[in-house]
Amino acid sequence: MIANLMRKTAVRMAEGKKPPFNINRKLAEEMLGHPDYLEKEPLNIDRAGVATGLAWTEVGGDVLQVECTDMAGTGKLILTGQVGQVMQESAQAALSFLRSNAKAYGLDENFFDKRDIHVHLPAGATPKDGPSAGITLATAIVSQFTGRRVRSDIAMTGEITLQGRVFPVGGLKEKILAAYRYNLKEVIMPALNKSAVDDIPKEVRDKLKFHFVNNLKEVTRIALMPLPGERDKTPRKKAVKKAAKKAPKASKAKLKAGTREKKTAAKKPRKTTSKRNKKRTAKK
Repeated sequence: MIANLMRKTAVRMAEGKKPPFNINRKLAEEMLGHPDYLEKEPLNIDRAGVATGLAWTEVGGDVLQVECTDMAGTGKLILTGQVGQVMQESAQAALSFLRSNAKAYGLDENFFDKRDIHVHLPAGATPKDGPSAGITLATAIVSQFTGRRVRSDIAMTGEITLQGRVFPVGGLKEKILAAYRYNLKEVIMPALNKSAVDDIPKEVRDKLKFHFVNNLKEVTRIALMPLPGERDKTPRKKAVKKAAKKAPKASKAKLKAGTREKKTAAKKPRKTTSKRNKKRTAKK
């Protein structure tokens, strides 16, 4: 694109137009023409089974949507979207973790026996591989089977193991800058990659909230929204609820203290004057 702009600028100079040329958005569109399609934006997640991941590419970081659905079948895992061998293994590890921890997520142990699960990564013309989409794949699968939507303002990256541990990945700087570029608010990443945040410009760090995780249970606790009518169990909600619980206790303590004071006051002997003393006082 820059090379095209340089050539167009040279043509303008040859036509007798005097430099300098301020290449703004309007002039760039005039030189290059309108784009064939608009730059993609993260989807608004309005259903279960969709999660937003972060990917590294040769031209920088990018946002990656993972979609998941299930249907009647025989327990097969289907992966589409030009997914490489490593990513296929990550999806299988994620599914095996969910099956072995079904009760922890409120699922029947045999929930997968008569269901097929289809995981798709859009932009099918682009090959995709690597372990860093592990927690994104796992979160999408958990979301689909539990019915809990993933938050739209959060993206994630990290390798997953069969035991649900989250391992470090590469390309963090580019991935975090992609999250910032797409106006996401929070990023989930491996705890072992925490030092990578120091390389991010301060103005970007200040706009993002980072969650450093060690296992998949932490990921799903942060990323998944509660079901309608279900109590929110995310860490920030817990902190608010704890503070709210402390306040009533303090007020109850004050009420108890006030009641004691009243009882003590009631026990004190009252000063009374008899009728005889009143008469003597009157005679005097």
